[in-house]
Amino acid sequence: MENAFIRKLESFAQLSDEDRQWLQSLIGRVNDVSPDQDLIREGDNPENVHLILEGFAARYKMTANGKRQIFAYLIPGDFCDVHVALLRRMDHSIATLSPCRVAMLSPSTIIEITERRPALARALWVCSLVDEATLREWLLNVGQRSARERIAHLFCELHVRMRAVGLTTDGSFEFPLTQEELGDTTGLSVVHVNRSLKQLREAGLVTMRNERIIIPDVERLKTFAGFDPAYLHLRGPAPTATSTF
Repeated sequence: MENAFIRKLESFAQLSDEDRQWLQSLIGRVNDVSPDQDLIREGDNPENVHLILEGFAARYKMTANGKRQIFAYLIPGDFCDVHVALLRRMDHSIATLSPCRVAMLSPSTIIEITERRPALARALWVCSLVDEATLREWLLNVGQRSARERIAHLFCELHVRMRAVGLTTDGSFEFPLTQEELGDTTGLSVVHVNRSLKQLREAGLVTMRNERIIIPDVERLKTFAGFDPAYLHLRGPAPTATSTF
């Protein structure tokens, strides 16, 4: 957990050694979950809060005719459903996109953070605000950018987020998503996603190999996508070395 969850929180607030030690002690039951499994469904009243330790998951909603819209990716260090400690009912579903290791925390843990640990409470508050800012950026992405720009912008965002928790090597990071899942994220057909990825490859902007994205020139891709990381509100320089769990 220290390599992702604590690093993520420290991107938003300075934590004490006591806070770090307390966070390290939280992990109890950990589940290995296969891809394409719902961790929680819309309308559920969950008994635990889920924390992604490894792998990719997504927030999504379904239309009445079975179409899916993905509106957030969850990477190592992300809480899936921290607000259930307060709201007690899910208004969307969360599913794994790759094999995941997921820690189960009690809602009382979140209550303790909010009531007794001010630095952690601030970090979680900022996390929630960043989630909202990211959703706004995704709405702009789908509504106003071209197909290639949508995908390029998404790759830039993931690079910054993965780098912040120590999970990149230069411009390379894990990306186990399918073209269908990219389409459900960007509002594009699989054919359009395939064509856009081909154009990005031919332009030398990205390479996809063995469920990894390789970005030869990150700044060039950011310029192409019009990417400004300000909405992610990260503190200070992000770590650059790859870390393992």
